[in-house]
Amino acid sequence: MADSPREGKPARSLDFTRLVDMASESVGGEILFATDDFFAPAENLIKSKSPSFREDEYTEFGKWMDGWETRRKRIPGHDWCIIKLGIQGIIRGFDVDISYFMGDYAPRISIQAANLEGDKAPEMPQRGARTGAAATPAEFEAVAKLGSNDWNYLVPMTELKPGKPASSHNYFPVNSQQRWTHVRLNIFPDGGIARLRVYGCGQKDWTATDPKEPFDLAAIAHGGACVGFSNAHFGHPNNMIGVGKARSMADGWETARRPDRPPVLENDENGSLLVPGCEWAVFRLAHPGVITQIEIDTTYFKGNSPDSCRLDGCILTTQEEEDMIKQKWELPGHKWKPLLPVTKLSADKSHLFDSLTLELQDVITHVRFTITPDGGVSRLRLNGFPSSLCLLRPREKPMMRFSVKAGFRANL
Repeated sequence: MADSPREGKPARSLDFTRLVDMASESVGGEILFATDDFFAPAENLIKSKSPSFREDEYTEFGKWMDGWETRRKRIPGHDWCIIKLGIQGIIRGFDVDISYFMGDYAPRISIQAANLEGDKAPEMPQRGARTGAAATPAEFEAVAKLGSNDWNYLVPMTELKPGKPASSHNYFPVNSQQRWTHVRLNIFPDGGIARLRVYGCGQKDWTATDPKEPFDLAAIAHGGACVGFSNAHFGHPNNMIGVGKARSMADGWETARRPDRPPVLENDENGSLLVPGCEWAVFRLAHPGVITQIEIDTTYFKGNSPDSCRLDGCILTTQEEEDMIKQKWELPGHKWKPLLPVTKLSADKSHLFDSLTLELQDVITHVRFTITPDGGVSRLRLNGFPSSLCLLRPREKPMMRFSVKAGFRANL
């Protein structure tokens, strides 16, 4: 194994925990290898739900635990596992969660990473059911081809600190601008980890895209991100630009009911509700471009979808974006270009619209999605074509501040 840098220290919770978990099973993260899964399999590390505890439940191998737990090691070495990231890109930080592993947590960890594109990542044997098992000689032979001993260290060997039994997090910020596809979690020498969260931003190789094929310019997997919102009481707007179809109502953006809605609702002459306010979310596109088609999906929102929506776009530099975040997105109205006028929405339905952008010169970097008066949307897809105009790339420093106070409201 390559020499590890000097011992580090866990950090307090930072802004990076608001970014997407690139390793989560919900975005396609996958465990490729683990040295041992005796008490609980490594697949638990990347569950999207928080860990739980069942006090009186046991398996044939021992206490049931919601995490990855190896047997007490009685041979030389230490345990480790390899995770293929579901979203590949720039890692901003890790959360090593040892909740409920009060007497069995791994005392030390380190984390390595690699960028294995295409044929650089050989096929690994299917893992199947793993509880009670250890890696076979064939699996060790296969994983050796990845050369993970020599991967870059993003977190040096560090002692873990237990906290409250049900909430015991160790945070590690990462200062790296490289693109990563795989991580290796080392535990020293053995023990349990409830969850490993790998927070960061997707990064797509736009030079390899087909210029004739439209792409979702807002997708979180490509590097899109929410940089401001009015309300996110039940679900963050980043959920709307997540991977794949929504799995439930919890996998979308849902606001609280606006307290300023009238006691008796009425429609205007166009059939839209006459209400004083709205809710909104602003997104930075993964790449400046021209949006040609808009998909707004309210699947699962059957009794709480918005009455109507609209979409606007604009061009902002990195500095302008930072200024707008400080100003809670009080952007002058003339900056916004209409992409979709006020449009009625239906419950539990996918809606497809053509953008008002007709000229290829009409490039934007940010969009503002507005719903009236409140409610929930499961997915927002903004299909179009990346432009050579590149006001925001490359970014010299990570942008982690992408939320406005959830309680802040504005009539846009």
